[in-house]
Amino acid sequence: MFVFERRDIVLDIQAVFIDRDGTLGGSDTVIYPGDFELFPGVQDSINLLKANHLLVFSFTNQPGIAIGEATVDQFDYELKSFGFNKVYICPHRHDEGCICRKPSVGMLKKAAEENALDLSRCAVIGDRWTDLLAADDAGCLKILVKTGSGQEACDKYINKQYFGRWGQVHPDFIAEDLNEAISWILREG
Repeated sequence: MFVFERRDIVLDIQAVFIDRDGTLGGSDTVIYPGDFELFPGVQDSINLLKANHLLVFSFTNQPGIAIGEATVDQFDYELKSFGFNKVYICPHRHDEGCICRKPSVGMLKKAAEENALDLSRCAVIGDRWTDLLAADDAGCLKILVKTGSGQEACDKYINKQYFGRWGQVHPDFIAEDLNEAISWILREG
């Protein structure tokens, strides 16, 4: 368990939530299980989190499930093979109005209930602003990676192109990639 300061609060990190597409590997578009490849070094970084007794969860929007492009079981199997303790998937299309689709906190709240987590003691790593919105609403540490859609999200943030609720979110750390994000979590601990 790692302890570091954020906004004058000492945090004991219990778990790390990691987005899939563009964060773990792949690109800024969905690559379905069987064709998805991790970015270099990511497997070692996931293993390092687990070796330091942190829970590692995937949380991902996968609307292709709703239209039959893949199944929840295929994503679950793939992500667990990378070492995730549990996988949280929103299988709904953008227009279905579910409570689990990021930027909603549904997946994070479900994970908190199932694993007795204090979300203020958890970190979220993602490449999209919706990942950071969900993290912010749940009270998690927010880390943006520049892979996938992350560089575009970072540029919009730096240039103050997010407005309303989106403009109120500020990353706790911006990393070049997932490996740097995980190194930062462990180094700050």
